[in-house]
Amino acid sequence: MSALLFSIVDALILMLEAIGVAVMVGGFITATIVYLVRTRHWATHRAYIDYRRRSVRGLILGLEFLVAADIIKTVAVDYTMQSLLMLGIIILIRTFLVFALHLEIEGRFPWSEAAETDDEARPR
Repeated sequence: MSALLFSIVDALILMLEAIGVAVMVGGFITATIVYLVRTRHWATHRAYIDYRRRSVRGLILGLEFLVAADIIKTVAVDYTMQSLLMLGIIILIRTFLVFALHLEIEGRFPWSEAAETDDEARPR
């Protein structure tokens, strides 16, 4: 029974990691396609800003899946003090990365209210 449970947890971890990578790659591919299609219609700088926003959003969402996989792996599979410390370091690094990306793309802290909603900020 224990071996079956570990197999299921390992499969879940692998699936979450694969989804995280797929979301990141998919975000960059989608952002690139939208950029190439819309570059003819927008000013170049506006298209570039939208490209960065779309690609970073995919990156941030993918990182969330990878963090979830790391947490499950540490808690369910490899529950040692060393693995907990490594998990803490990984989460700190990824949290800082997400924070920095959000600040760069949105131009504000994540907890600040946006001057515009996403619908108002998008070009028509």
